[in-house]
Amino acid sequence: MARYHIETYGCTSNRGESRQIESALRDAGHYPVDGPEAADVAIMNTCTVVEKTERNMLRRAKELEAETADLIITGCMALAQGEEFRDEEIDAQILHWDDVPAAVTNGECPTPGPGTEPVLDGVVGILPIARGCLSNCSYCITKFATGRVDSPSVEENVEKARALVHAGANELRITGQDTGVYGWDDGERELPELLDRICTEIDGEFRVRLGMANPGGIHGIRDELADVFARHDELYNFIHLPVQSGSDTVLEEMRRQHRVEKFTEIVETFDETLDYWTLSTDFIVGFPTETAEDHAQSIALFREVRPEKVNVTRFSKRPGTDAAELKGLGGTVKKERSKEMSELKHEIVAEAYESMVGETREVMAVREGTGDSMKCRDDAYRQIIVQNASERGIEPGMTFEVDVTSHQTVYAFGDPI
Repeated sequence: MARYHIETYGCTSNRGESRQIESALRDAGHYPVDGPEAADVAIMNTCTVVEKTERNMLRRAKELEAETADLIITGCMALAQGEEFRDEEIDAQILHWDDVPAAVTNGECPTPGPGTEPVLDGVVGILPIARGCLSNCSYCITKFATGRVDSPSVEENVEKARALVHAGANELRITGQDTGVYGWDDGERELPELLDRICTEIDGEFRVRLGMANPGGIHGIRDELADVFARHDELYNFIHLPVQSGSDTVLEEMRRQHRVEKFTEIVETFDETLDYWTLSTDFIVGFPTETAEDHAQSIALFREVRPEKVNVTRFSKRPGTDAAELKGLGGTVKKERSKEMSELKHEIVAEAYESMVGETREVMAVREGTGDSMKCRDDAYRQIIVQNASERGIEPGMTFEVDVTSHQTVYAFGDPI
């Protein structure tokens, strides 16, 4: 669990985005500290109103870079003028607001609050289907907080999902430390059954997004799971499959319960089953035993599978974990490897969104965005922003078609038809 420091500049919308970031970080077990010096990561939510503001943002970013271990820059200037920070050689991750919480996790499992009670946030229903995991990753402190997997029954989770939909949820987010091992504590692999029953037994207009599932748990049910995705339009064609490294040697040192071949076999299964889907994955760069060749293998795997949503995290030691006892790599090495992978990420993700321009997509409006905009998701959970939403009568929960008109690195813009 990480210590974080967040600074917010600009308008009310930015402050709202920071509140959402902080809420997600707290839900994942992270906690705030006073000042960047005491933080594992500093988050700067930027503004870009006038030239003077831009100069102030660059100055403060340089200060934060020197004061904290890792720096994440988000907000309006980061998204509209991210090259300004790169031109100043500021060593930071430039991320969309939505991607900040996952980037803070250091590759660890998410840590929700006590129990597995669902939460309704606007039109988004969050349903933790289980607590705990079966992994024993050498770098992860979350296992100390969550313990072994504990799965409520399929019937219980279906009822919780139904209650969320009846309460107004149009998007159900299925979450857990590792959704792929749901039911394993009872000797069953129940994730495909749960998703199938949610889609077939609950009345209403809603979409379902499956949360993080480790490759070790998914591999044995990959065919059945891909078939469930293909049969149900309610499921976003999206899967978060954290690989963490392209090197089997590093994966062994991390004590991950998969090797690269298992990961790629899952990706191949979904490629063969679904025409249009999004792969999300995570990479940890700079693990203490990672060599230059190991890093090159991660880059090669990245290029091979071309994930469209990627969390790139520099390794940092967590107290009490076995990996914390290893002699770490130098900060410069980690920065260089992180920079190379982040640049590749921007290239691949930008290509994915650029390919959408000129196409028509059906989307669901999920959350209000900056200014008078609406964040929407298409069938593969790609983000499409609709501007002047109130003028067009668009509200969260609505489903409609858009013409994709342009794109930024991690999202596209669309005009309702």
